[in-house]
Parts: sequence; C-alpha cells; structure tokens
Amino acid sequence: MAERAPRPTESERLAPPGPGRLFTLLYGIFAVGATSRAAVQLLERASYAPVAYGLSALSALVYVVGFVLLLRWGHPGSRRAMRTLCLVELTGVVVVGTLSLVRTDLFPDATVWSDFGIGYLFLPAILPLLVLRWLHRGRSGGAG
Repeated sequence: MAERAPRPTESERLAPPGPGRLFTLLYGIFAVGATSRAAVQLLERASYAPVAYGLSALSALVYVVGFVLLLRWGHPGSRRAMRTLCLVELTGVVVVGTLSLVRTDLFPDATVWSDFGIGYLFLPAILPLLVLRWLHRGRSGGAG
C-alpha cells in the first residue's frame, strides 16, 4: 500500500486559512486588474495624466506584493509585512481619494484609488481594513 503524504503544516500552506483565502483571491484579482490598467494607461497616454497613471502603477505594485505575501503566508515575516502593506495601501487610498476630489487637475483620468475606490465598489478602501482586522484577530487568538 502506498504511503500517504503528510498533511502540510501551517507554515507550509500556500495561502492563509479561512478568510485569508478570499483575501488572496481578491489581491490576485486586483493585482491583475491594476497592473493591466496601469500598463495600458502608461503605454497609451502617459503624458495625459502622469500623476494619476503613476499612482495606478503604485497601486498595482501594492496589490502584486500583497498577493505574493499571502501566497507565502507560512514564511517568517509575512504577517508583519502584510500588516505594513495594508497600512500603506490604506494611506494611499485616503491620500489619492482625497486628492482626486480636491485636486481634480491632477486626475483627469481615474486610478484604482480615485474617489476612495468608487470605480471598484470601494473595495480598495474596505479590503485593507478587513485584512487588518483579520490579522489582528489571528494574532489575538481569534479565527484565522
């Protein structure tokens, strides 16, 4: 009879358990979407809205890094790095969201974070808050 492979340990998981799997999926979707958007914007008309398109590229980088961190969940430092990334992401959403309303001249075209992510059902503003809550619950012994 063939030996059964041992079940992966927590540190060997490819993605975090519970809600972390949904967050991994969402960060993956946003990574592809934001990267595609930024690439098209920068390749086709970079001079039209350089600030907005540069910020689109920054948001793409944030989502790609978040996706990779979630995929490497069992590696040391992933949790802390994800917390930091979420704080950077939330700061970006608040700053870009505010600027896109106050300094419309800088944003003739939208970014992922414009108007606090309204074009994406406010998920760019909500997602880092949910992940931070999940990270906090996991640290304090809650589910996750």
